[in-house]
Amino acid sequence: MDFASFIGIISGLALIISAIFLGSSDIAIFLNIPGIMIVIGGTIAATLVTFQFKDTMSAFRAAFIVFSQDKQNPQAMIATMLQITKIARREGLVALSRVDADSPFLKRAMNMASDASDEDYIRKTLQADIDSLKMRHYVIQDVFKKMGLYAPAFGMLGTLIGLIQMLAQLDNPESIGPSMAVALLTTFYGSLLSTVIFNPIAGKLKARTILEIQTLEIIRDGTVSLLGSNNYLAVYERLSSYVPAHQRKPAGMGE
Repeated sequence: MDFASFIGIISGLALIISAIFLGSSDIAIFLNIPGIMIVIGGTIAATLVTFQFKDTMSAFRAAFIVFSQDKQNPQAMIATMLQITKIARREGLVALSRVDADSPFLKRAMNMASDASDEDYIRKTLQADIDSLKMRHYVIQDVFKKMGLYAPAFGMLGTLIGLIQMLAQLDNPESIGPSMAVALLTTFYGSLLSTVIFNPIAGKLKARTILEIQTLEIIRDGTVSLLGSNNYLAVYERLSSYVPAHQRKPAGMGE
């Protein structure tokens, strides 16, 4: 589980709720069912108009995966590719087809390498997969980015509705204060969802996409380097450029 994301959302909500309790003894004044319906219902409706239903559902599934799984470690994939280089040198390229890999992308790369496919063909094929993943992830990120825009907009819309209803009752001065408070609640709901939920999720998805793409690029370059020279140090030098110098592990020539 990604505890940083979990702690961030929980602490953000906790601080806001604590501030509400400290500033008011009546928490009920912050609850308005019609306002919640306008903001949440309107945001979902606008999102479904903007995106296909399957893309919207994929976005929510992706968000769940991001928060339930640990992030990928490029350093671990570099170590895997170096281990594969040792296997190729000891047993030949044909042995790569027997490499046990959880990643379908890595398995595909190993199968093409074991078939002695052309380096340029392998590079272009794997790059096409990476580009396709970028586009899919862009749509998923965009779902939450758009929701982060729609929520405050529907909050403002709810506020305008409340103000219209309030102005229709100007002959009753006692109702103006409570009506204004209710009108402003929808703006509060929209801003809360945007800043604490939707935009942070979009940012987290983007960060995870960058890590995943980096991992796939390590597999791509590692496979091509392995076919080109099949040299442990050459593969290490090529792949180590993907991590900062102070995080690089020694080559460890354990052949």
